[in-house]
Amino acid sequence: MKATALRFYEQVGLLSSRRSESGYRLYDDESVERLRFISSGKHLGLPLEEIRALLRVWEDGLCTDVRERLRPMLLARIGEADERAAELEGFTGRLRSALAEIDGPPRPGRCDPGCGFLRQRQQAPTPVSVEFGPRRPAPAPEPEPAPIACTLTGDEQAGRVEQWRQLLAGADVDVIAGGLRFQLAADLAGRVAELAAAEQRCCAFFEFAMRLQGGGLQFEVRAPAQAAPLLAEVFGTADRRHERGC
Repeated sequence: MKATALRFYEQVGLLSSRRSESGYRLYDDESVERLRFISSGKHLGLPLEEIRALLRVWEDGLCTDVRERLRPMLLARIGEADERAAELEGFTGRLRSALAEIDGPPRPGRCDPGCGFLRQRQQAPTPVSVEFGPRRPAPAPEPEPAPIACTLTGDEQAGRVEQWRQLLAGADVDVIAGGLRFQLAADLAGRVAELAAAEQRCCAFFEFAMRLQGGGLQFEVRAPAQAAPLLAEVFGTADRRHERGC
């Protein structure tokens, strides 16, 4: 796990360490076990407040109590995941319907309101929005951010970066508050959604949004200020992409 994540867990009081004479952080066996417990909770999509509550039960060492406390948390995450899956399934259905329309025989002359694809847009003029990110409960006074940490290994990270570069090659890109906005062809929506979901599972601090608008796909990625270098490394910047001729 990256040092930034360890420092974050110490700052929010989930982890402790001692310092060596040269200033390095040292973790004992109990801290290592505690870190594994925290990581397991993050992989299940639990927010830090729920992980903190679980840790209090876990410290007593009773597996039964931990399971009893964890069960309603998992049921809540399953409900959220089912809701997201239904949203994505509906979104995918609309994409497939639009694709079937444009794969059919074209109408003679210019497109008009009678065209099947344009007719679909009139039925649902509001842009479709699908977001990938942690579901936040009711606003809290000081919500805790996701740790700036990635669970991928070095080789896996390099492979993921290459996947993004191939998928976003040629896209128009603009810098927005906290991230980047890409303009892509609508038929890439399924691939973008799949890769964004995979990215969010291993790097929970990234936030993604997709919108079908104006016949194209608008894809946005945002990250906290501390993660700006990683955002640039994975997705590039507008200046760098223009320099590469994209």
